Amino acid sequence: MRPDETGMHGPKPAAHSLGDHAPRNLPRSTAPLGNPRDAWTRFFESAEHEIDLLAYSALFLAEDAGLLGIIEEKALNGVRVRLLLGDPDSPSVALPGKEEDIGDAMAAKVRNALTHYRPVMKSEHTEIRLHQTALYNSIYRADDHLMVNQHAYGIPASHSPVFSLHVSNNGDMATSYLGSFERIWTSGHSIRR
Repeated sequence: MRPDETGMHGPKPAAHSLGDHAPRNLPRSTAPLGNPRDAWTRFFESAEHEIDLLAYSALFLAEDAGLLGIIEEKALNGVRVRLLLGDPDSPSVALPGKEEDIGDAMAAKVRNALTHYRPVMKSEHTEIRLHQTALYNSIYRADDHLMVNQHAYGIPASHSPVFSLHVSNNGDMATSYLGSFERIWTSGHSIRR
């Protein structure tokens, strides 16, 4: 491996953008993950045991009937699905709206996403919780594979990089993100079916 391909703790994670409209001064992709929609489809289809999501709204996912259908089908077939979204009434959701200059739209996005996630709640294997945490990233998990969307001040998540990570047995970066998810999951409050 060439020196520019490694980080302090092994290979650098792959990165790409959530959306097709990345600002011109940011690279759309630093890894050959292909079309973002295809990458997300492969990601969720690969889950055999668990799907986790930590975000303010993940509205891009909630509004995509195909991706949402994959998650719903996985849950109905026994895959544990945990969705952890921002509490629309909390200051932690209001602040990103202010920082991105979209006002109350962030809380509205969460409420909209919750409406779209209702079909996934049909399964006893699904739980949705709301958090009141300031997020520095959004975390998506399909078994031992993570997609981590880094948040940057004033930039919508859809224009920020996404790192693809795999959990290993030697305590790696992915394990740190999983620990973060679990701490926020524990502090979140469950919403009723």
